[in-house]
Amino acid sequence: MPPSKSSPKRSWQDIAREAQDYRDLTIAQISPPVSEVPPHLPKNVMSIPASLLDHTELSITNLPLEELLASLTSGRLSAVAVTTSYLRRAAVAQGLVNCITELLPSLSLKRARELDEFFQQNGKPIGPLHGLPISIKEHICLEGLRCTTGYISHFSNTAKSDAHILTVIASAGAIFHARTTIPQTMMHLETDSNLYGVTVNPYDNSVTAGGSSGGEGALIALRGSCLGIGSDVGGSIRSPAANCGIYGFKPTAFRVPTDGWGYMMAGADTVETVLGPLSTSLFGLQILMKTIIDSEPWKTEPALIPMPWRDVKVGLEDAGRKLRIGVLWHDGVVRPHPPITRALKLLNDRLQASGIEVVDFKPRLHDEAWAILSSLYYPDGGEFDSNEIDSSGEPWRPLSKFILQENPCVKKLSVGELTYWLEEREAYRKEYALHWNKYDVDAVLCPVGPGVAPKHNTARYWYYTSQWNLLDYPAVAFPVFKVDKDVDVWPHNPGKSLSGLDAENRGMWDPAEFHGLPVSLQLVGRRFEDEKVLAILEYVTQKVGLPFEEFS
Repeated sequence: MPPSKSSPKRSWQDIAREAQDYRDLTIAQISPPVSEVPPHLPKNVMSIPASLLDHTELSITNLPLEELLASLTSGRLSAVAVTTSYLRRAAVAQGLVNCITELLPSLSLKRARELDEFFQQNGKPIGPLHGLPISIKEHICLEGLRCTTGYISHFSNTAKSDAHILTVIASAGAIFHARTTIPQTMMHLETDSNLYGVTVNPYDNSVTAGGSSGGEGALIALRGSCLGIGSDVGGSIRSPAANCGIYGFKPTAFRVPTDGWGYMMAGADTVETVLGPLSTSLFGLQILMKTIIDSEPWKTEPALIPMPWRDVKVGLEDAGRKLRIGVLWHDGVVRPHPPITRALKLLNDRLQASGIEVVDFKPRLHDEAWAILSSLYYPDGGEFDSNEIDSSGEPWRPLSKFILQENPCVKKLSVGELTYWLEEREAYRKEYALHWNKYDVDAVLCPVGPGVAPKHNTARYWYYTSQWNLLDYPAVAFPVFKVDKDVDVWPHNPGKSLSGLDAENRGMWDPAEFHGLPVSLQLVGRRFEDEKVLAILEYVTQKVGLPFEEFS
């Protein structure tokens, strides 16, 4: 059920102060108190948790997810010990990058004790996620807790029940220990709101962690969580995953439960929003997706496709031929910055050297895809969202203005106009399917964005992620290496710009400024080939040794 609503009567500043005070109070409930972060932080804070946590906390939170889960399900580690360690590391992460809306120490430790008692009494775990702390993007409802969707005017909204996805993974043994920040409107590739401020990138506080699941991206990068749930309608899982050097998966729509989370246009299917995982590892994405779909959620949520999780084999034995991957070097509108092209080139060469067939995959009208998509995002012309901002008196964030006020495709649509754009969507999907058939590839390797994590308030180019939302294709973002200022420079003669947007993007590149930031790519498959996309990435990872640098 959607959260209940009431309109705020106080100033937006008072409400924001209450939100932040409440968050700080939940962190203060951790005992003994967590060490405070230094007053003056460096741009890169990735190494700081090691100086603020004890050996046990670090050893638990630094464990690869596979080993952590094996230790929990075998009883070698208690759920209480693991939850306590992740609560403490999440608190440190909040002090470093501002990624939390609240910690859940009472709820999570109560559940951890119940799971430990179950294991002691039965000698086995309660399910495949037994004792695993999982973080949650704030708009995914937990009963009795606020669900603001990034608006001051929604601060008093409280969830009447848990979101369906949370009931599923809780039954599998998961523990919810933290809720994470989201932007105003939830339609930014940045995470900034008047409720909680700006979430910054742990590799460089002058650039964005991404959005709209940026709280998840930053928290997981700092290992305050190893697995979290975000949402994606235009890149909101893959953007923060790529910016923060972690893994993120956008599934096909109607495979993962959608009941019970805050969304501005709940029930509208002009552009399907999906929930999906972010994690420190590819295994985390796989285990969460398999656990959710193995629960057969379509039996209680009829909108979901009744499609079991399939065991996909990838390699020479797959369909009797070599794996065939297409490389999309650019989208025909904006060429990516040098480190993205370098990552594509390196992976292209290593795939070929490992015996995988690789072909160039040409873009097909990606600018038209954005016109269709951005016309369908707000069929009411953005009226509802604009009213939700204005009703509280809170100021418009820069990227809210960009997507709602400066986007020429945002118009109030008549029934006939909406029908036209829906027909355009379906025509484009068919045309792209034929385009894909021409190349006969198993997956497409492409950029996640036109560059690495951009400076704050500049993430205005969505095409590399939103393309696949329009097509409803599954896509997984993964880390490759980091920017090297001595290598990642434009060629002496970079050639003519593809467009005005390309020229603008070219001018944003500064190798010294972006040195050391994660460089990520994404792998995309056809609709309902979620398992195949993840299996291909696993196969490729084993073949070529991804990532090519350490990210923790």
